Amino acid sequence: MLEKTTRMNYLYDFYQSLLTEKQQSYMSLYYLDDYSLGEIAEEYDVSRQAVYDNIKRTEAMLEEYEEKLLLLQKFQERSVMLGKMKELINSDPIPKQAMLDAVAELEKLD
Repeated sequence: MLEKTTRMNYLYDFYQSLLTEKQQSYMSLYYLDDYSLGEIAEEYDVSRQAVYDNIKRTEAMLEEYEEKLLLLQKFQERSVMLGKMKELINSDPIPKQAMLDAVAELEKLD
């Protein structure tokens, strides 16, 4: 569950501007503020099922956006590459060709 929550938080960060205000609010309350479905339903005076359905639809939308735009995937790949580059910088002597290869890989991501 924690892995799904982390993924949804990342997807929400990347794609929240593509969501409606209501979707943003529900997702923020549920994933960021850790509200229960019942608490959100009470806040908006709707049924718990309505909140659940909205969140599930929004999760599916976020996954579709990621499938097409790959912002999270590219972010994760960049993070890995930056970690490798930091290791290379800290090695003595700095392997110039390996660093150039890492930079080239980073450039490919964009």
